[in-house]
Amino acid sequence: MENGRVYNETTEPEAKEPRRRPLGCTLERLWGWRLPAKVVQTIFSFVAVVCEEIVDDCSYCGGLYFFEFISCSAFLLSLLILCVYCTDLYESLGKEKVQKL
Repeated sequence: MENGRVYNETTEPEAKEPRRRPLGCTLERLWGWRLPAKVVQTIFSFVAVVCEEIVDDCSYCGGLYFFEFISCSAFLLSLLILCVYCTDLYESLGKEKVQKL
């Protein structure tokens, strides 16, 4: 403290923060045929939801309601899978929790 300085300069250089992608998007966990398969699955399930919504009236609607439930669930779950595997959410949750999910 003879020269009035409290701290000495560090010997380690300051670490730069890793460059982040927009929205944390990455394709390293869905590579090869898995990414196109999930995208096609999401598109088909969305088309199924749209086709179900086109139906105006029906005589026996039980099957149509079941189809609506299945197609909407498939769309939302495949969208969730794409979001988890293609963003930083995978690292945030952890591999074990994602596999349980």
